[in-house]
Amino acid sequence: MIFINKLLILIITITIFICIFFIPFFCYSNFSDDFNSDEFIFIDTSSKYIWPIPGYTRISSNFGYRDAPTQGAATYHTGIDIPAPEGTRFFAICDGQISFTGFLGGGGYTITLEPDENDENIKFTYCHVSPNFIVSEGDEVNKGDLIGFVGPKYVYGVPGNQYADENGIPTNGATTGCHLHFGFRIDGKYFNPLELFSTDE
Repeated sequence: MIFINKLLILIITITIFICIFFIPFFCYSNFSDDFNSDEFIFIDTSSKYIWPIPGYTRISSNFGYRDAPTQGAATYHTGIDIPAPEGTRFFAICDGQISFTGFLGGGGYTITLEPDENDENIKFTYCHVSPNFIVSEGDEVNKGDLIGFVGPKYVYGVPGNQYADENGIPTNGATTGCHLHFGFRIDGKYFNPLELFSTDE
């Protein structure tokens, strides 16, 4: 009986160990240009970056060429769209400095993060966020710090906002609903953000 109890404890311990260290989050291993596929992605836990919006791994619009989902949206999508409800928290994917907070055209309310030791002029953008910023330009943040919340679809009183829905109600940039647009660029050139979380990093 003692042997069976010890064996049971060992099996449970091994199972917990495997669940913690060897079963990653939902995975996306095919970095194709297949858009609006509503695929779930796999997040490699060994990447030096963390996923910006934990618990939300569905991609509603991938990086690259696409049919513009709304008037004013680009046909070349410079990031990935992660659907999430208004108010959902998102985080700094690495240590760095906040270099921009404000309204940025089609991106709506936006936060830009520049990593520490930024020799390659890397910038990460979080778009369509809440206008109630909890970070400011110049703030130093650590990987995993809460830096903002997914914003509303509609915003009012934004000078120069050219974006609106079919009823003329002003929107948070070029958007059809609440989501986080996450972008990644080096020296002004955009790259697929999913590459940051691949097993090759």
